[in-house]
Amino acid sequence: MSQQPGAQNPDTRLKTVLRIAKLMDEQFAVGGFRFGLDPLLNLIPIVGDISGYFISIGLILTMMQYGASGKLVTKMIINASLDALVGAVPVLGWFFDFAYKANMKNVKLLTEHYTEGKHKGSAKSVILPVLLVTGIILVLLIFISVKFLLWFIAWGDKAIGVKM
Repeated sequence: MSQQPGAQNPDTRLKTVLRIAKLMDEQFAVGGFRFGLDPLLNLIPIVGDISGYFISIGLILTMMQYGASGKLVTKMIINASLDALVGAVPVLGWFFDFAYKANMKNVKLLTEHYTEGKHKGSAKSVILPVLLVTGIILVLLIFISVKFLLWFIAWGDKAIGVKM
């Protein structure tokens, strides 16, 4: 099978995506526990949640460019969105972010696509719906993050007896 000029082979693409996913989900180790920048970013209310989600969506869009099927992209969006939405909840979300590792789950799906021939097809038919769903989830993410942050602050003020 001939390759288009300038096109990367699947191993090179997988290597680049894997490098970014590891940085986000498994770059550091404490004892036997691995974690990345994603849960650390999510400790910063709102901005951290949104930036982690953008990076995950960027990885998914990259995978779409290299022929990930609509079914595969849908599974990846669900992984990234679940990570972002649950991660937006203070305290519970922080623990969830350290354990869930959506980017590595998506790399596993991509590996299956390249090495085992699973999830075949084109993502061209789902590009617009993916962008719309991503936009809606981003708005929900901001809304949930702000609401939970305000609730968390009010709860903290109430717990220490601060009156407004």
